Formats: sequence, C-alpha cells, structure tokens
Amino acid sequence: MIITVTMNPAIDKTVEIDALKPGGLNRIRKVEYDAGGKGINVSKTIHELGGESIATGFLGGNAGRTIENVLDARKIMHDFIWVDGETRTNTKVFEENGAVTELNEPGPAISEEQIGKLMNKLENYAGVNTLIVLSGSIPGGVGKDIYEKIIRMAHEKGSQVLMDADGEVFRLSLEAGPDIIKPNRVELEEYARIDYRASGKELLEMTRKLMKKGIHTAAVSMGKSGAMFVRGGYEAVCPALPVKAHSTVGAGDAMVAALAYAWDQKLGDEETVRLCMAASAGAVTTIGTKPPAKELVEELKMQVKIESVQ
Repeated sequence: MIITVTMNPAIDKTVEIDALKPGGLNRIRKVEYDAGGKGINVSKTIHELGGESIATGFLGGNAGRTIENVLDARKIMHDFIWVDGETRTNTKVFEENGAVTELNEPGPAISEEQIGKLMNKLENYAGVNTLIVLSGSIPGGVGKDIYEKIIRMAHEKGSQVLMDADGEVFRLSLEAGPDIIKPNRVELEEYARIDYRASGKELLEMTRKLMKKGIHTAAVSMGKSGAMFVRGGYEAVCPALPVKAHSTVGAGDAMVAALAYAWDQKLGDEETVRLCMAASAGAVTTIGTKPPAKELVEELKMQVKIESVQ
C-alpha cells in the first residue's frame, strides 16, 4: 500500500502568454487548472501507471473541495483532514521563450490538533508492506521536523518512507533515515553547503555518504543532465531523454511516483531506472501538472540509456 502525504496542497493554475510585461497589461492565451501539491501529483501519476495509492494531508475551503472532486473523478482514493481557511492556488506563468514565473500562495495555517490528527491517521495506515511518501513544502504552523517525526513513527510500525523535500526539512528528515530519497542537484549542493555547481563525481560521493544513514535507494535528478541512481551496490547515470519539453513542472513528482510504483511492484534496478526516467520525461511534455500517459511512459522506457558511473 502507498500513502502519499501532501501537507500543502494547491490548485495549480497554469497560464500561457507571449511575454511577461511587469507593470503592464498581459493577455493570457490559455489557462489550465489542475489539482496539485506534490503528493497529490504523485498519486495522480501512480494511478496513471496502473497502481493505487491513498492521498492524505490537509484540505480547506472551495479549492479543497475542487481537489477532492478531481480525485474522485480520477478514482484516486483519498483521506484528507479538513481545516479552516482556503487551500492555496499556485499560478505558473509560461512565456513563449520558455521562461516560467511562479506565484505561490501560503495556504492555511495548521493547528497542533490538526497535526495530531494527521499523525494518528498515518499511524493507523502504517505497517509492514506500506510505503509513506512525504513530498513538498510544509504549511504555516507545522514544524520543520514533521517529516522526521513521521519517518521515525513509520519505521516503528514497520513501514518504509520515500522522502522528497528541500532545505531544513530535507536536512532534518535525513537524521531519521528515510528509505528512499529523490533530491535534485541543488538540494544536494545546499545540504553539502557548497556554493558552486557540483560535478557528477561530487554528487555521487554526496549520495554515497547519504546512503550510510540507512537509505537504500537514491534518485538524484540533474535537470538537462539527466539523473543518477544509487541502490545498494547498483549505481547508474542516465542522460535526459530528448523529448519536446512543455514544462519541467511536475517532472520530479513523476519520478517520485515511479519510485513508489517500482517499490510496490518490486521492480528490479534497471526496470526501476527506466520507469523513473520515462515517467519524468513524459511529465515534461504535459501541460500544467498533468501526469504522463502510461502509453507514452512505456514508449519512452525503450529510449532510456543506462550508463555506468565512472
């Protein structure tokens, strides 16, 4: 069983314009709305791949009802905690030259009582053969050690945890030893406190050190440079697939979904790597935060090049 946790869901509003004119009139060519938030995006992609998950976290207001309706329409199971206030709307402005401007709302503050309800809910779901996916930002009122606390609780119940976060949340979470992680290049560089672009060799060494914290699988996304995978003694790097990109938004969430689905299906090393690369590349071709179609993912899997880490 896969449980995805979205602490800070959102309606993702994607608008397309010719070129952004700060302080001036901007005419929108196209608008897309999606039920979003990183964990929800993960659940959408798992469903598209043919798997099942239960999405949980915090929802509020009309935007929260909209997200719930979208998940119902997609037949994605969910079990959210309802809070006062309105679930946020995040606006992404795409210009014709490929530039993206993001305007993210803060979302409602969460009380200690509501945090306790979520912890109790996750504790009830946790157990052997359960993977809890923790991804994305945390809302106001929630301590940056929340993922660390969930990881420790999950391990006590026999569950495994896939973690995708950044900054202080990422650093604290690593102290609890998540089982699977998906950092990107920048997150690793920030964690290592280096202020330059790390080489592939340096990223590999950073990842190897992280594995000593009890992590058994790490997928490091490197943008146009592809991705690096470390699973025990298995190490590989894959160049990015040559797809027609519409937006990189959601590509990381698709890779997290592929990692979770691979865990659930008990896929081998190479099959997991191919699925991760194909799902991520497929997400790049979609508009907004829509998941890639399974047919496209299957097609792209055949194009993945797996290279040994030198």
